[in-house]
Amino acid sequence: MVLTREEAVAWAARLRGQGFRLIFTNGVFDLLHPGHIRYLRDARRLGDVMIVALNSDRSARALAKGPNRPINTAAERAEVLTALACVDATTIFDEDTPHAIVTALQPEVLVKGADWAEGTIVGADIVEARGGRVVRIPLAEGYSTTRLIEKARRA
Repeated sequence: MVLTREEAVAWAARLRGQGFRLIFTNGVFDLLHPGHIRYLRDARRLGDVMIVALNSDRSARALAKGPNRPINTAAERAEVLTALACVDATTIFDEDTPHAIVTALQPEVLVKGADWAEGTIVGADIVEARGGRVVRIPLAEGYSTTRLIEKARRA
């Protein structure tokens, strides 16, 4: 399900009240590839329910991934992600970092790719202050959205 921030906060609080451990990850997730799928499946195994916070189109462009990125709109990306069995919910954030949404959701587990160095993961301080875990998952070799776009352009 695709949730507004307010709906996501209420959903997380309700589940936490029932004893569920909330997993949180975030990113652009523009053109899904096997690397994304493996990452999301591995993340899902770390708790009971998982929410993925997607960068809005504006915040994705702010990441300087390229002038024509994202390819798919935030609404389209959210729809695709919520179709995956390992994703329980998605929400969209417009800030340049996910700090505010992590603060609002208060997940028990925060997951990022291992390409993020320890100490640079936004929201880690929030999660760890509550006794939660921050987990870095190794990325699948050879997969990237940028590479996928370049391959499509060459074809």
